Amino acid sequence: MDKTKISEEVQRFGRSLLLPIAVMAPVGMLLGIVNALTQSYLISKIPILGNPSIKLFLTSVKDSMSIIFSNIPVLFAMGVAYGVSRKEKGIAVFSSMISYIVLLAGTNVYLKITGTLVTEKELMDKAGQAMVLGIQTVRMDVFGGIISGLIAAKLTDRFYKTELPVAFAFFSGKKLVPILSIFVTSVVSFIATPLWIYFTKVLAGMSVVLLHPLGPFVNIIMVRLLIPFGLHHTWSALLRFTEAGGVYEIAGKTYVGVLPAANEIIFNLGPNSPEWKMMPKLTRFLAQNQMIDTLFMFPGIAFAMYKTAYEKNKPLVKGILVTMVLTAFLGNITEPLEFSFFFISPVLYIMYILIGATSSLALSFMGTAVGYIRGTIFDFIIFGVMYENSKFYNIIIVGLVAMFVSYFSFKWYILKRNLITPGREEEVSDNKLLVEKRYKEIAKIVVESLGGKENIINVENCISRLRIDLKDKNIIDKSKLKESGTLGVFFPSKNHIHIVFGPHVEFVRNEVDELL
Repeated sequence: MDKTKISEEVQRFGRSLLLPIAVMAPVGMLLGIVNALTQSYLISKIPILGNPSIKLFLTSVKDSMSIIFSNIPVLFAMGVAYGVSRKEKGIAVFSSMISYIVLLAGTNVYLKITGTLVTEKELMDKAGQAMVLGIQTVRMDVFGGIISGLIAAKLTDRFYKTELPVAFAFFSGKKLVPILSIFVTSVVSFIATPLWIYFTKVLAGMSVVLLHPLGPFVNIIMVRLLIPFGLHHTWSALLRFTEAGGVYEIAGKTYVGVLPAANEIIFNLGPNSPEWKMMPKLTRFLAQNQMIDTLFMFPGIAFAMYKTAYEKNKPLVKGILVTMVLTAFLGNITEPLEFSFFFISPVLYIMYILIGATSSLALSFMGTAVGYIRGTIFDFIIFGVMYENSKFYNIIIVGLVAMFVSYFSFKWYILKRNLITPGREEEVSDNKLLVEKRYKEIAKIVVESLGGKENIINVENCISRLRIDLKDKNIIDKSKLKESGTLGVFFPSKNHIHIVFGPHVEFVRNEVDELL
């Protein structure tokens, strides 16, 4: 497999992590609201929240949503299978669940054979073992789901059309995939278990660097550098769900990664518990850092671009920039604005990274304790303003400083280097088609500009970008592609193009699929 193919596979894997994360975000927000409304400090301010019927309703919602967080590995098994498989995604998802159950069972057998199965319940956490779906297993957590999803996806793509001899014809094709998943996963479980035990030691070594007081600075640099390649989700997953993010003892139970630990404190123990003092160590790797970008830096950067735009272009570019800012402010979709200057000037992108990383470090030293995984205004209100002892005001203080620094530094450098940022082109591309949601027309332009449907191998999308595999990138009409209203175009690898449409991308992709 050549480097290009490896790069494409890694990117595909990174994209597959978006689906379970996308589910966790709104569930987490709902849990955050419900949990805040059941806290004593809010009940004292809003007495009606203490009504037994209301409390029962809120508690029921909380318990229902908590089940999702209790089964995060299952979400990742299905999400990875769906995202990585190219064909018959339904079979891939079905097989991933079978694979995950077999992985748990196989790990249990391995522990029994090697005599390492812990029988004392109180010692299970220390041994890295846990009960999952009624099976005692090694705590692979999210990675167990990822392994199962990858097995199912690869087996689906390889064998969903396989014909068996007549005597076994009933088990051919799609039926063969879940059967093979059982056998393959059984073997993998015996290989993966000892490797995972060793791998956890490696991840624990990473945590020494990442959990250092300067860890938030390093984290933001890594996340921002990986954004252009679509791999930042993979890095974030390491911190959120593995030993790289630390191992935490909370109320007698062990939690691996910053997100499960934060979930336990936010949603179960609450801001008045003794464990809340741990929150700044956890949230320094969560959404409070993104809030600096989406709520403060982005308006500053966008305003700098507007002020430096040519007067004739300001009316048009104003709408484009406002859309970019609101997309980040409301939805944490940052790529449209980031890509508006990343390819124009790497220096601007480095400035953006350093301002964000420094701000993250400042929030950490100030003891800020604002979750969750998305840096939107909604997260700020729910997990900051609505929670006692979150010190949400630190985000406003640091954010305003970051906003002004971003504005003046970007304005200065754009003018100094005469950079062609949005509004400084001789002709500005109109995003009227996107604003008016004319997705069929956009899709037609995309397909035609890429050389027609015969030049398109595969089409996918993430949160903000179309990701398209091409036969030949040399026949692309880039000038025509701009007519679609795209916010950015780039090639992360040979014959693989990313076309940025922001939050509209899902609808554009649906229409592209119709044309193909």
